[in-house]
Amino acid sequence: MIDTPYQPPQDDLVILHEDHELLFIDKPAGLLSVPGRGPHLADCLIARVQSVFPEALLVHRLDRDTSGVIVFARSPVAQRHLGLQFEKRQTRKQYIAQVWGQVTERQGRVDLPLIVDWDNRPRQMVCHETGRAAQTDWALIRHDIYGSRLRLMPLTGRSHQLRVHMLAIGHPILGDPFYASGQAGAFPRLMLHSRELRLRHPDGGRGLTVSAPVPF
Repeated sequence: MIDTPYQPPQDDLVILHEDHELLFIDKPAGLLSVPGRGPHLADCLIARVQSVFPEALLVHRLDRDTSGVIVFARSPVAQRHLGLQFEKRQTRKQYIAQVWGQVTERQGRVDLPLIVDWDNRPRQMVCHETGRAAQTDWALIRHDIYGSRLRLMPLTGRSHQLRVHMLAIGHPILGDPFYASGQAGAFPRLMLHSRELRLRHPDGGRGLTVSAPVPF
């Protein structure tokens, strides 16, 4: 098991959208979505959110090192409604990533099953025998001096899916403490950001899209 120091940022909560059923937050990189094991991992986004909105309920998570849009429910009914949308893949998530190397194609899909790498948890790995299905669509935005800027659209929600899929096609995400090495790993943060989340509002079913500015 891999253990990395936990030094969460002390940024104020950034509320992207708030109404009677939903709460969208711009999560900073380096902050756990939920508490980990042990008191040193107690500081997390949901604890900070519940200190202001005690009724807030978890719907989904972002990796500790990923920043961007995350939604919380403000009632059990809203939590169930959103949970079903995520389970049935009715939400639409869009991420921005800076990856190592010049991506030559304009767009593509990574379809590689994933499973936990038990000896190196929390790392995940591709496994065609026992892995769970995982698909990611991607599109090239531009090339730059660091490599390539991509738009990533996960069709499934496996742990570390985007990070492992980018590594598998030879373009690890810059600054990734688990999957990038050498120059690709020499960045102050994981260059992965949850840019946009689209879903149906629990009250009435209307479409709602919330986005967060990319900090890199």
